Amino acid sequence: MTLLEEGLEKLELEGAAADAAGKLARYIEEIELFNPAYGLVKVRDRRELIVRHILDSLAPLGILHRLLETRPRGTGPRRIADIGSGAGLPGIPLAVCMPGVEFTLVERMGRRAGFLRDALAVLGLPNVRVEETEMERLAQGPAARFDLVVFRAFRPLEPAILKGISKLLAPGGIIAAYKGRRESLEEEMARALNDLEKGSGPFIAAWEALPLEVPFLEEERHLLVIEPANNRGAP
Repeated sequence: MTLLEEGLEKLELEGAAADAAGKLARYIEEIELFNPAYGLVKVRDRRELIVRHILDSLAPLGILHRLLETRPRGTGPRRIADIGSGAGLPGIPLAVCMPGVEFTLVERMGRRAGFLRDALAVLGLPNVRVEETEMERLAQGPAARFDLVVFRAFRPLEPAILKGISKLLAPGGIIAAYKGRRESLEEEMARALNDLEKGSGPFIAAWEALPLEVPFLEEERHLLVIEPANNRGAP
């Protein structure tokens, strides 16, 4: 059993996710092929790529499924946006394991967006598209409304960033940020909340930091879930 397969087993992935090892292995090969030229991720070896990027991206998979189940149901499939996708993390690993969900990878850098399009063609993922644009420009389009917006190593939690991301959400949509130590993310949230309170009324209705277990990684990881106050949909 490979490290990737063992990691997927430890995450207790089921259904389509349990058969994802082949596509994820091919995705890893694509990153390794283009990483020297494109600087997609900072890793020393394949083990670090698998643990710190692939398995880390998949660690909150069960939580994301549950979050989607609680969102107001509209017409069509659920939609997730990965902001500042870079090498496609966490969007591509999640899309491999969530084939019934539509993913949009938002990446402003042309070379990285090109890598994403090539990787999707190699992997054959019909549920994923690439938007080569800034988050702020995407938010101006009427079709850019998502049940869930995720990001990983994108930008600090600042009021302008949170407000910009909230414009991408469908009614009842939520933000899910990949974060590290709880102490650090709580400090980051405290600063953001303090700055937001200086504006016009409360912006965040609720937030929580959910602990994650990443196989083979002995470091704290959390998923920070944020519900904007002005975006609550019908229950």
